[in-house]
Amino acid sequence: MKKYSFLISVLLLSATVSQTNAQKIAEKYAKTITVKDLKKHLTFIASDSLKGRDTGSPEQKVAAEYIAKQFDSYGLKGPVNGNSYLQPVDLIKRGWGDFYLKTKSKEFKYLFDFIANTISPMPQEETFEMVFVGYGIEDKALNDYESTKVNGKIVVAFEGEPRLADGSYLISGNTEMSKWSKGEAWKEKMATAKSKGAKALLLISKQSVEEFEKVIKQRQTMLKRFGNARLGFADQKDPQGSDFAVLTVGPTMAADLFNTTVAQLDILKEKAITKSVANQLEKQSVGIKIERTAQPVETYNVLGYLEGTDKKDELVIVSAHYDHVGVTDGKIYNGADDDGSGTVSVLEVAQAFGEAAKAGNKPRRSMLFLTVTGEEKGLLGSEFYVTHPVFPLASTVSDIHIDMVGRSDKEHEGKGDYIYVIGSDKLSSELHASLIEQNDKHNPINLDFRYNDPNDPNRFYYRSDHYNFAKNKIPVAFFFNGVHDDYHQPTDDVEKIEFEQMEKRAKLIFYLTWDVANRDKRLVVDSDKK
Repeated sequence: MKKYSFLISVLLLSATVSQTNAQKIAEKYAKTITVKDLKKHLTFIASDSLKGRDTGSPEQKVAAEYIAKQFDSYGLKGPVNGNSYLQPVDLIKRGWGDFYLKTKSKEFKYLFDFIANTISPMPQEETFEMVFVGYGIEDKALNDYESTKVNGKIVVAFEGEPRLADGSYLISGNTEMSKWSKGEAWKEKMATAKSKGAKALLLISKQSVEEFEKVIKQRQTMLKRFGNARLGFADQKDPQGSDFAVLTVGPTMAADLFNTTVAQLDILKEKAITKSVANQLEKQSVGIKIERTAQPVETYNVLGYLEGTDKKDELVIVSAHYDHVGVTDGKIYNGADDDGSGTVSVLEVAQAFGEAAKAGNKPRRSMLFLTVTGEEKGLLGSEFYVTHPVFPLASTVSDIHIDMVGRSDKEHEGKGDYIYVIGSDKLSSELHASLIEQNDKHNPINLDFRYNDPNDPNRFYYRSDHYNFAKNKIPVAFFFNGVHDDYHQPTDDVEKIEFEQMEKRAKLIFYLTWDVANRDKRLVVDSDKK
């Protein structure tokens, strides 16, 4: 027994020495993460010359080439198609050209007079007869189609369903909404109109004139800021496209279309409590044009790869998004914190691993440093990566994600070093334990887990690129400084970045990543928290 005890002691001592050496190596290369380098990179990434790095802009490509150049200088390889750092992300920008309804006397424009539930492209103006069908309901309690022919015509109907004076609904006979007014009831009305051969459906909003005008003004504000185009994947169907258009109009526009008044429409709503009011507005003709546009967008994820040693077939990812929202009204949204700070933190962690590798201290697992595009447009770059992975997702151990780590929020002003961590325990208890351990060992900062709460109304866990990895059961840890007054404002500039805080956060991320990359066994996936 003494012989075996001696061997066990030797093995334990060897493991302790190995851990100590790994710790010393990590501490040595963490020193390469500096305020000076972070500031140098961010001063370029968030400069006015890059014009806010809007997805697909020429300036964003300049940022991508800068990141790729840094990866190359660190000794990282480009893993895309053999040797490229750039992974093309196949996006398309879909928008509208001419989109209007026109009577003999007036033209009504999309997002100025009406909104769309779904659209069916009509590249050339076409003229149709409009038929008023009350509420557009087909039910034994109320059948608006009983004596109404709508084949080849545009159907016009009130939203919702008639409601009696005592608060009950006509269709259900009680206070419970029927399928004609709850949820996405417009789809029910669309299906009915479509089955009758109608060409399109106009819904008269149940909102008041004033309420609908507020909606229009909100849409105009969004149009002014974001334009009328949206990005999506080139190989996916148009999310708003359909073979049947459903448009929502306000009471004023509806009255104009039928040469009547809003007051008369309200009277018809009252009458519908007792019987169908279909056909009680004189038929009118309307011209309609829905011109859909589609433009390919050139944009890239940027990948830097470092091959590991004995566990090189397993992969650890460190990620951030390098896009922002561009220019609005001549004002550049530089996005220094969102997410220039995350982008340059990835660069610094990559440099630390690269310098270690050059000195003969490669990580056991392979590393992928991933800066993605299109986060601001709907987490598009990371979604593209997980559906077109350069390395198998089954071999991906973890995604350590960084999105805004350069500032302080009001909650922590004057309270010392901190970082919010989200998701670290959602899928792997070992990832969470490693985070706690590494923070305790190295100049601890306050780890704030409040946004990890599944009841967090902000739902930050679902709002950055790590989530596309989490959906694929890959353990994640998301580092975040919280929002501040400059979030998504043209004032999110380099001058406001707290680089000393940022350096400490980046070093913690390095230590965590180093541990995950060099541990004996890959992280266990032992949970599925929401």
